[in-house]
Amino acid sequence: MKTHDRRTPEPEIDRIFRALANPTRRQVVERLGRGPASVSDLADPFDMALPSFVEHLTVLEEAGLVHSMKEGRVRTCRLAREGLEVAGGWLEEQRRLWEARLDRLDAYVTELSRKDSP
Repeated sequence: MKTHDRRTPEPEIDRIFRALANPTRRQVVERLGRGPASVSDLADPFDMALPSFVEHLTVLEEAGLVHSMKEGRVRTCRLAREGLEVAGGWLEEQRRLWEARLDRLDAYVTELSRKDSP
């Protein structure tokens, strides 16, 4: 199995799923699904220091899942739908692949049972 070489850029899909592997970041994505929010509003439900929470936001931004902009002293975050579409497209491709495999297996099992039947 080939491992990822740290000197080469991480593929986009890997960054997305690595970001979503963390429950805090998934909760942030879920919250932003309801609309934009300030960093402080996003951080409020979590029992962690603001700098630690901002690290989670940085991972989400680097993965292309969140965009943020600063107006005055307030940084507001919103979902970056493009990143979610990349993840959704990959998952849909996997679903189609496995459905096709299961359909072929079902056809094979059906044929075997017909051959075994008198």
